[in-house]
Amino acid sequence: MTPAQRLEIAVDIAHEAGRMIVEARERQVFGHRYKHGHELVTDTDVEVDTRIGERLEQHFAGEARLSEELAPDREVLASPRALWVVDPIDGTVNFAHGLRHVAVSIGWASQGRTRLGVVHAPFLGETFTALDGQGAWRNDEAIHASRTSDMAHALVGTGFPYRRDSRPPLLRRLSAVLAHCQDVRRNGSAALDLCDVACGRLDAYYESVSPWDCAAGWLIAREAGARTGHLYPGPAGIPEDLYGENLLVTSPGIHDALGALLRRADAGELEP
Repeated sequence: MTPAQRLEIAVDIAHEAGRMIVEARERQVFGHRYKHGHELVTDTDVEVDTRIGERLEQHFAGEARLSEELAPDREVLASPRALWVVDPIDGTVNFAHGLRHVAVSIGWASQGRTRLGVVHAPFLGETFTALDGQGAWRNDEAIHASRTSDMAHALVGTGFPYRRDSRPPLLRRLSAVLAHCQDVRRNGSAALDLCDVACGRLDAYYESVSPWDCAAGWLIAREAGARTGHLYPGPAGIPEDLYGENLLVTSPGIHDALGALLRRADAGELEP
C-alpha cells in the first residue's frame, strides 16, 4: 500500500474520531479522571482511542501503535518497524471546557521517519495532512510556513506542562520571548500549534511534549517549509521525528536566533 493510500485511510479514521468527539461534547455525558494526579483524561479520550486502534488494526493488521491512552510503550520509538503514533484528543482540557482547539492526531513512521500525518480539528472544520517529501495541505489546499525573518515581528506559540513544579524554569523562556518577539499564544493543543506554524498563523513554536502530541504536526510543519529541530540533542536511539522534548519549529529565517535566545534563557544569561 502506498503512503498516499495509507493517508487516505488515516484521514477517514480521523474524521470518524472527530465525529465521536463532537457528539460527546454535545451530549455532555463523559466522565473524567486525572492521571498521576494532574493530567486530565475523559472517557471520550479512551473511547476514541479504542476506535482508532480498531480501525488501524482492520486496515494495517499487526503494525505497532503508540498511543497516549492505552498502555503507551515508548520503547517502540527506537524500533525501525512501522509505527502508528496516535493522540485521540490533543487538547483534552480544551475539550472538557468547551473550547475549540481540539484535534485528532495520527502519524505513521517507518525506519524512524514520519511518512504521513493527519491532524483533524473537528470544531474548527480543518484537516491538515502531509506526506513525506510531497508537501502539506489544509482541507486539501497547499499550505506554507511564514517567511518571517525578523524575530521582533514573530508570533510564537508554546505551552506548559501539567505539573506545576515543572513550570517555573520555563518562565525564563517565556520572559525572553515576550521581550524579544511580537507576542505569545498558548492555545492548548501542540498538534494544532504545529499546524499553525505550517500555515503561517504562527511564526514559531517551542515546547516539550510527548511523541503522540507532535508526530503528525512535526511532519506537516516540515513539509510546509518550516524548519524543525530541537533546542538540545536527543537521546541515542530515539529518532528525531519521534522525540518530543525541547521542540523548536519556526519559519526558516528565525530558527537560529530564537534557538539561541531560548538557550540563553535556560542558562540564566538574560537580564530579568
